[in-house]
Amino acid sequence: MGAPMKDKNYDLISVLYHTLQGCQSAGTYLEDAQKDSDKELTDFLREADDHYRTIAEKAKKLLRNRLS
Repeated sequence: MGAPMKDKNYDLISVLYHTLQGCQSAGTYLEDAQKDSDKELTDFLREADDHYRTIAEKAKKLLRNRLS
């Protein structure tokens, strides 16, 4: 069986999925940095998490609009 049929919505869903995975990873790493009292890394990971969440929210909104 070949690869799934790709389209723009598939691509958007894929970006959303991977962005949400990034949120989950950043959250785990953030907890680790906080436990180690590493302020520099904590600040960086908090910023990364914020960026992931912003992109995820934009992707969800775009997907909702396209599927309505």
